[in-house]
Amino acid sequence: MKANETDYQKYSNAIDRIQEGNDAMIELFNALETDKQIISYSDDVIEDIELAKKKHGDDVIDEKINKIVREMLSWIDLEDVE
Repeated sequence: MKANETDYQKYSNAIDRIQEGNDAMIELFNALETDKQIISYSDDVIEDIELAKKKHGDDVIDEKINKIVREMLSWIDLEDVE
């Protein structure tokens, strides 16, 4: 394929941008962490949470669940755990 200087520069710039994007993707991939599930909810609880979020919104339900879990954890002595 023949190219003049302008075409050559366009291809060179495009290759540079592709390489930059590739480098960025590799960096993101290398920074990935395995998602560790903290609580395993049963299917019926997940279903109810989804329905509650549809009715009241994500933020409201997330806040309520966090309050309940925080209260439950306050009943457990965690001071001696490292």
